[in-house]
Amino acid sequence: MSGRTNFTWEQRIEAVEMYLSGNYSYTEVARKFGTVVRTLEFWISSYKNNGIDGLKESHTWRKYPLELKHAAINDYLSGKFSLLECCDKYNISSTSVLRRWISQYNSGKEIKATNGGSTRMKAGRKTTLEERIEIALDSTEQDKNYSP
Repeated sequence: MSGRTNFTWEQRIEAVEMYLSGNYSYTEVARKFGTVVRTLEFWISSYKNNGIDGLKESHTWRKYPLELKHAAINDYLSGKFSLLECCDKYNISSTSVLRRWISQYNSGKEIKATNGGSTRMKAGRKTTLEERIEIALDSTEQDKNYSP
């Protein structure tokens, strides 16, 4: 488990299979696993859209083409689909992603295609102890303060 989820891949699979067996309600399964119904619905949706791999935790941002974003926004705003139905239809990772696009659209901001794939900020060049000392001495000698 990482910091993004409190549930292992195996627990998510077990919960989805338990619900899909038809013997348990959303509420019963959610209670057994100590989660909320919305999380279980999300797992089931991910499973239906992407199979067992849909339950694996992602470590990268997903890519969404601009056309997909506009289609999902238009479908939701037309009133034909709910947030969850749009996410299922377009395989969007969560309703919060779609809500953010809708908010940008409604506020007149430009919606851009996501390039995705990034896992963290690019690290700067590492400096040696000697270089850091030299930088500190140089900045103090010239009365420069680089602190935030």
